[in-house]
Amino acid sequence: MNETITQVNDALWGYVLTGALVLCGIWFTFKTKGVQFRMIGEMFRLLADSATSGTSGLDDSNKRHKHISSFQAFAVSVATRVGTGNLAGVATAIAIGGPGAVFWMWVIALLGSATAFVESTLAQLFKQRHKDSFIGGPAYYISKELHHKGMALLYAILITLTFGLSYNSIQSNTICGAMQEAFGWSPLVVGVILSAMALIIVFGGIHRIANVSAVLVPLMAIGYFILVVVIILMNIEHIPHVMKVIVTNAFGFEQGVGGTLGATILIGVKRGLFSNEAGEGSAPNVAATATVSHPVKQGLIQALGVFTDTLLVCSCTAFVILISGLYENPELNGIALTQAALDSEIGNAGPIFIAVAILLFAFSSIIGNYYYGEANIRFITSNKTALTLYRLLSGGVVVMFGAMASLDLVWSVGDLFMALLTACNLVAIITLGKYVFKLLDDYLDQKRRGIKEPTFHRGKLPEIERDIECWEIEKD
Repeated sequence: MNETITQVNDALWGYVLTGALVLCGIWFTFKTKGVQFRMIGEMFRLLADSATSGTSGLDDSNKRHKHISSFQAFAVSVATRVGTGNLAGVATAIAIGGPGAVFWMWVIALLGSATAFVESTLAQLFKQRHKDSFIGGPAYYISKELHHKGMALLYAILITLTFGLSYNSIQSNTICGAMQEAFGWSPLVVGVILSAMALIIVFGGIHRIANVSAVLVPLMAIGYFILVVVIILMNIEHIPHVMKVIVTNAFGFEQGVGGTLGATILIGVKRGLFSNEAGEGSAPNVAATATVSHPVKQGLIQALGVFTDTLLVCSCTAFVILISGLYENPELNGIALTQAALDSEIGNAGPIFIAVAILLFAFSSIIGNYYYGEANIRFITSNKTALTLYRLLSGGVVVMFGAMASLDLVWSVGDLFMALLTACNLVAIITLGKYVFKLLDDYLDQKRRGIKEPTFHRGKLPEIERDIECWEIEKD
């Protein structure tokens, strides 16, 4: 079964989808004049304002209502990004594609941040009201503006299968593997505990998910970053060699592990996409829940999430693995390689630290992934029984399946759904990107006029005003 899935994956990915991702990133970077680079200061300002006040630029009526802040939406999206892709995925990329795969992960992140900006801004533009928060994502902007119900339904089904089910089995599998390696705990026991914890949180809705993620994400990212920085500083003399190995292997000048240049590029792009999710259309589902005064604000903040994930956390893992030299051991792969690399640098505490880190990283991903499915289940049907069934499957059954399944199987299934999902979303954002370019121009025009917190109302896009449900009130 796994061999068949692998063959289908190779056919779907090949160079067509890989090339499409890269070309989309280049196109959006060109059309936005490098928004991910020239507005990085604004990204940090918006994130900091949201983290401290949560209401920057909102009117009094919005402040009085319960809402998801930009920082909380950012935390949930980073929670899904910063998971097994950063610890196990990076290790797998290096083991299969060689050190050069890291370079192509960087490339897809730098270009993908522009793609993330576009898709998250679209999600804000076409979001809808839902009880005490907003709801939206690719299924909504495909349905609203492309007027293609069938394609929107297909996307909603694919993302529910990909994140709520397939990706959650990967997260669970990695947690159980790390716990077994470090403590000898049975995957069955760990799976039962994970399922119980996940069910408690997912039945609490988006506000509980956002609150948990806002605590777990900074805690895990800062702790892991500090440890790795210390290791890098202790081995600072090896960094020039590590960079040389990454670059030379990336272009086929020094093919050690990985075999061919094609395999290096392909695995780097695939693992990079799994890690930062730019182009899949996943982060827009939570980006749409944020209450902001202009759609571009959340687009900028979500673009920053791609940098946080790949250029920071993934690079940390890659440097530790390459410094250790253990990536040349064919018997090590996935989370076991990361644990072995840390073990070689800080002793027996390494596997234990990674086990705890992966528990926080991957568990936060489980609850974030669940919400992506929930947002799309609500798009498919308003039947409460269907939502309850999905919660039991995503938080319980699938987590247990991942705990007991093989590593190769869960990753192969994840790659398959990721390819289908990405292809569907890319069609939509390429078609609708023109509205994002207009929104960015409007935002920058207001900034040039000295307006610190730009605002938006749907009358500014009269050609699609009828398709925009929110943003109806023009702010002073």
